[in-house]
Amino acid sequence: MRIGIAGTGKMGSAIARRLATFDHQLTVWNRTRDKAQPLLEEGMAWADSPRALAAGADVVISMVTDDRALDAIYGGPDGLFSVPAQGQLFIDMSTVAPAKQQELARQASQANAAYLECPVGGSVGPAKEGKLIAFVGGDAQHVARARPLLKQLCKRVEHVGPHGAGETMKLAVNLPLMVYWQTLGEALSLVQPLGLDPQRVIEILTDSSGGPNMLKVRGGMIAQALAGTPSAAVTVDVATMRKDVRAMLEEARSHGRQLPLTAQTLASFERAAQRGLDGADCSQLPVWWLAEGGKA
Repeated sequence: MRIGIAGTGKMGSAIARRLATFDHQLTVWNRTRDKAQPLLEEGMAWADSPRALAAGADVVISMVTDDRALDAIYGGPDGLFSVPAQGQLFIDMSTVAPAKQQELARQASQANAAYLECPVGGSVGPAKEGKLIAFVGGDAQHVARARPLLKQLCKRVEHVGPHGAGETMKLAVNLPLMVYWQTLGEALSLVQPLGLDPQRVIEILTDSSGGPNMLKVRGGMIAQALAGTPSAAVTVDVATMRKDVRAMLEEARSHGRQLPLTAQTLASFERAAQRGLDGADCSQLPVWWLAEGGKA
């Protein structure tokens, strides 16, 4: 199958590499070519524009940061939707507001293009191993067409409703995790006076009822950060977390719902960003909270 990948950040690159193991013909595009260079050196082809990417693909998967990036990729004379419909299927895996996916679906309809939203649960590691969880929104006929390909990337493919439903489910799945980052910092502030080794504390929490799956995955990085020797890797930065939490609150407001814990979590993340943590890995949040966040 000819597959185009629009957006070669950490997740887009991991998805491209996973699909390459199934002998698909991969072509990539990114706003800055340098980010795609490692994939090109691995044998993947380069498209000069999103339009060129779509013209040479059966399926195009996009994975970008926010609404503005989606508009740049899909809209305009060189966008993905500018190519006359030739049976391509477009699958967006970005995490944005549900309303944005509904808007893109309307644009796809006007372009006679088949379009699905498919935000995923999981980070780079699960992407490399084909263990993501897909939350799909869109028409059932397009989901049926996409399912064999998605199963190469995901351990579970859930069609949860029309366009917008996938993002709603992704935000709901991420909400407890976002709040947990704040509660982890508060929990650590209780045991800080004990002077225990950070690795030992994280291992205790991980093995207890207070340890979600996130600690099993990122516990090592958190312990390193608490010990003052943080990893240079950035898995998920604070700016992305703030974006997602804002989307959760906006979606709740659109349905007349209140999320008081989530609102307080966003306020804490905003304070961390003001202290220069926007580009930092999420594992730095508990460190910041112990240093100054919990003392305000």
